[in-house]
Amino acid sequence: MKTGSSLLLFVALGLTAGGAIAQQAKPQPAAAAQQQLSPEQQAQLARFEQQMAQAGDQVIGMVDEGKTGELWQGASEAAKKIVDGNAFVSQVAADRKRLGNVASRERVGVTYAAYKAGGEVPEGNYVSVVYATKFTGTQQPIRELVSFRLDEDKVWRVSGYSLR
Repeated sequence: MKTGSSLLLFVALGLTAGGAIAQQAKPQPAAAAQQQLSPEQQAQLARFEQQMAQAGDQVIGMVDEGKTGELWQGASEAAKKIVDGNAFVSQVAADRKRLGNVASRERVGVTYAAYKAGGEVPEGNYVSVVYATKFTGTQQPIRELVSFRLDEDKVWRVSGYSLR
């Protein structure tokens, strides 16, 4: 499956589910979800989002360093069923070569989605960390997206990386 010009990346980071917050993944921006939560839940969500943002930063760093093969090794099994590891590694390398080096990057948000069975994306709860990244070969920032899936063992694993 391709998204934009990049294949989705499917990897594992070993983040454990954040209790009730992890179970409440909804297809909405974090700010909208916070309005529906108590102050205690908002604090939990803020901590969870910070953890996910840090995990996204780690994934982006590994991609920047060309360590996509290592990322693939820890991939979610659900994700590995969609994209072949060799195809992923070579496509990301080609996309990044075409775009050039990172000139600047800004984390712009954290979003949530829940997918049902039978769709293009494997069923489950997802959290995505979104970046606006300017590459030396682009005039405008490109959206970089790192997605995480809550796997059946209640561990958050990277389930996607895309450039658009």
